[in-house]
Amino acid sequence: MIRFTYSSFVRCMVALALCGTSACVAHAAPAGGAKAAPEATQQRTTKALATRHAFSVDDMLAMDRVGELDVSADGKLAVFTVSSTNFAANKRRKDVWLAALDGSVVRPLTNHAETDRSDSSEQPRFAPDGKSVFFISSRGGSSQVWRIAVTGGDASQVTKLPVDVDGVIPFPDGRRLLLMLEVYPDATTLEETAKRDEAKAKNPSKVMAFDRLMIRHWDSWHDGKRRHLFVWNEAANAPVDLQKGLDSDAPPRPFGGIEQVSIAPAGNDVVFASKVSSKDAAWSTNVDLFVAPSDAATAPVNLTAPNLAEDGNPVFSPDGSKLAYLAMVRPGYESDRRRAVVMDWKTRRTLSSTEAWDRSPHELAWTKDSKTLLTTADQLGRRSLFTIAADTGRATTRIDAGNNEEAHVAGNRLIFLQDSLRNPAEVWTAGLDGKGARPLTHINDARVAAIEWGEPEQFEFVGAHGDKVRAWIVKPAEMRAGRRVPVALLIHGGPQGSFGDHFHYRWNPQAYAGRGYATIMIDFHGSTGYGEAFTDAIRGDWGGAPFEDLMKGLDAAFGKYPELDRDRVAGLGASYGGYMINWINGKTDRFKALVCHDGNFDETTAYYGTEELWFPEWEHRGTPWENPESYAKQSPMSLVQNWKTPTLVIQGGRDYRVVDTQGISTFTALQRRGVPSRFLYFPEANHWVLKPLDSKRWHQEVLDWLDRYTKTH
Repeated sequence: MIRFTYSSFVRCMVALALCGTSACVAHAAPAGGAKAAPEATQQRTTKALATRHAFSVDDMLAMDRVGELDVSADGKLAVFTVSSTNFAANKRRKDVWLAALDGSVVRPLTNHAETDRSDSSEQPRFAPDGKSVFFISSRGGSSQVWRIAVTGGDASQVTKLPVDVDGVIPFPDGRRLLLMLEVYPDATTLEETAKRDEAKAKNPSKVMAFDRLMIRHWDSWHDGKRRHLFVWNEAANAPVDLQKGLDSDAPPRPFGGIEQVSIAPAGNDVVFASKVSSKDAAWSTNVDLFVAPSDAATAPVNLTAPNLAEDGNPVFSPDGSKLAYLAMVRPGYESDRRRAVVMDWKTRRTLSSTEAWDRSPHELAWTKDSKTLLTTADQLGRRSLFTIAADTGRATTRIDAGNNEEAHVAGNRLIFLQDSLRNPAEVWTAGLDGKGARPLTHINDARVAAIEWGEPEQFEFVGAHGDKVRAWIVKPAEMRAGRRVPVALLIHGGPQGSFGDHFHYRWNPQAYAGRGYATIMIDFHGSTGYGEAFTDAIRGDWGGAPFEDLMKGLDAAFGKYPELDRDRVAGLGASYGGYMINWINGKTDRFKALVCHDGNFDETTAYYGTEELWFPEWEHRGTPWENPESYAKQSPMSLVQNWKTPTLVIQGGRDYRVVDTQGISTFTALQRRGVPSRFLYFPEANHWVLKPLDSKRWHQEVLDWLDRYTKTH
């Protein structure tokens, strides 16, 4: 139903675009009083092609990405960011946009398009009175907090600190800000941190020394600095460190953000997730919630010390009586099912949890009456939006289409981000019961209307252990015309992950469908959204049930869709998907070409090179010296003698999760075996290829490799 409503709007947009008309719903002047420009409207692109064209990486990079949603206290306004590709700087930059919940206004508050700046404006947060928006920008030379009125005009700089600001939340009193800053824990002032950084930069010797793990994480070496939370007050001489002297990160690295922090409605307490540095940091998943008084009069207190697994995403109820958070229960397992827990803030006793709900919530937000929580969770190949009763923990599906994130309550409605396999994210709204869902923004409608999209369809089959397994196929135009087409099998990472109804910016199936490939994505055993047992089933069986599911899924697709050419099949994957590509190369010759991106070659050496040791220790039930059989049994290296399929190997130089020697080893083995192969190296990329020009090169290389071996018939 939602899709039909949206399609009607798209058809209208095509007509407008073909007439050279710009559809603008902004009823206020652009920020700064500038003249109206295409960038000041929702329709960043106003001309659609008379004949739709196939989706390509250029289309993907051209899409403006919507994110970082916040809602005003009165529920009438929303702010969000829109990022666009800056090819000259080889990066994306963001602007802050404003939307009225009644749809009367959708316009930018900041506007890089009318300046030569390459900085971004991000992390927008409404002031408590709703009259202005705080955001972070480096326009002044360093990353600081700025403020702009919701009516537009020029932004004013709020903080002028000697270190960069990485996150901001306004206090309820409107006079204070909670800031996330990187500092040396033993530094007495922010100026001291800045001076140490300056001295390091000037020192010609770059020698580092370490006494314990972790020495590096994700894509950065540990430099002795920690993320700390500070309370800033314009009248005070300096911000106050809530973690003064503590060797801990809040929020936890590498992906924790300001969503891991919550301020009590009274403004007296701050709750945050943190992982205290210890000798077992590299093999422990223990993250705790701490509470600190906002005046830093006493040291933070651990609220969740008994739980040795991960706790996070704290959110105070609007009335201040309860704290909700997400908790895992199995130490050492980073993909354990999360439970939504509700704590009585006065007694610190647990009131309810979603223990009986066989899904893993991703986020939390409260309704205004403090009785219900909002969350999103993977569910059967989608990410659905749910409500959770705070008194019972009972979850109810509200939005079950597409991929939903960043759910909020705005007055008597829901507001959230939604994307799908045929649409990038937009801001959506619906009733509290999920009914009447509709897009509030239409940032990319003209671009979407100009594309001949591959048609997605979900199918299912009986996989390993006799279990039902679900998959998606995206059909290219050639297939819909009845012609036989080659197949691209995309294998997701994790392995506890999912390739579902989601507009992906790294592994977008439309990029392959646009090239003429039927694109198949199978949520094999280990995938999320199908229950805890299904996700857990991969432990100690990396090459077993998942491989069986992939092969049976392909067979099921060939039986269901006669247009698929079983003699022209390519396989692609990254991370665990890259591991599986190496495993596939040793187990079958049914593929004409393979692409391995940042995938493990040997499980034993991968253990000694990675940073998060808890991951292989959980998956292989111990260390390599405690359980060497599991590491050897699940290692693609043991199957190299069978490798024969042409393989493109891709590796990021700053990937410290799957280190570059794994990719080099894969390429070495292929070359020594005489298998046609190519090594594509991105020295500045981490586990992901993020820079626009690098992404373009990545897709060019990958698609050319597939074409070389599957389109010669």
